[in-house]
Amino acid sequence: MKGMKYVVYQEGKHYVAQCLNVDVSSFGNDVDEAAINLQEAVQLFMEDQPASTFLTIGDVRFGERHISG
Repeated sequence: MKGMKYVVYQEGKHYVAQCLNVDVSSFGNDVDEAAINLQEAVQLFMEDQPASTFLTIGDVRFGERHISG
C-alpha cells in the first residue's frame, strides 16, 4: 500500500482533488467525496501503469504567490 498525497480545492460548486504522485484528478460535491473519488481514479489508473509511475512524495508544503497580469 502506498501513501497518496493530494490537494483539494474548490472550483465553482464542486471540489477538485489533484494527486501529486501521478497526474490524475477527480472531483466531488464535498472534500471527502473528491478524495474518495480520487483514490478510486488513481487505483484504476495504476492498473495499467508500471509501479515506477507512482512517485514517492515527501513532506508537502503549499504556498501562494501573486503574479501580475
